[in-house]
Amino acid sequence: MATISPDNNITIAFSVSDRKATAKWYEEHLGFKEVFSVDEAGWTEIATNTPGVTIGLGDAEELAISTTTPVFGVSDCDASRTALEGAGIKFDGETMEIPGMVKLATFLDPDGHPLMIAQDLST
Repeated sequence: MATISPDNNITIAFSVSDRKATAKWYEEHLGFKEVFSVDEAGWTEIATNTPGVTIGLGDAEELAISTTTPVFGVSDCDASRTALEGAGIKFDGETMEIPGMVKLATFLDPDGHPLMIAQDLST
C-alpha cells in the first residue's frame, strides 16, 4: 500500500467563470487576500484566514459546481449571515442548529459553489 506524507498546506480548487472578479468577491465578503495570479495558467490563489489553507480559482469554459463545501468558523453565525445577506449574498436554506454543538448556514459564491459558516456552540 502506498502512503504519502502531506504537509500542512491545503488548496481548495474551484472552477470559476471569472477568477479575478471571484477573487475580489472573496476578498470583499470574507476578508481573504490574493496570494498570486498567473494569467497564462488561468489561476489565482487566495489565502483564507486559516494558516496553510488557500482557495484556488481556475478559469473554466464550463463550470463544474463543487460537491465539496468548505466550512469556515465564525464567532457569531447569525451576525455573519445577516452581514452577508445584507451584501446580497444568497443562502441555501435556513440556518441549522444542533443545540450545544454547532450553528451552520450555507451560502453560495458568485458561481454557485457552496460555502458554509459555522459557530461552535460547545463552549
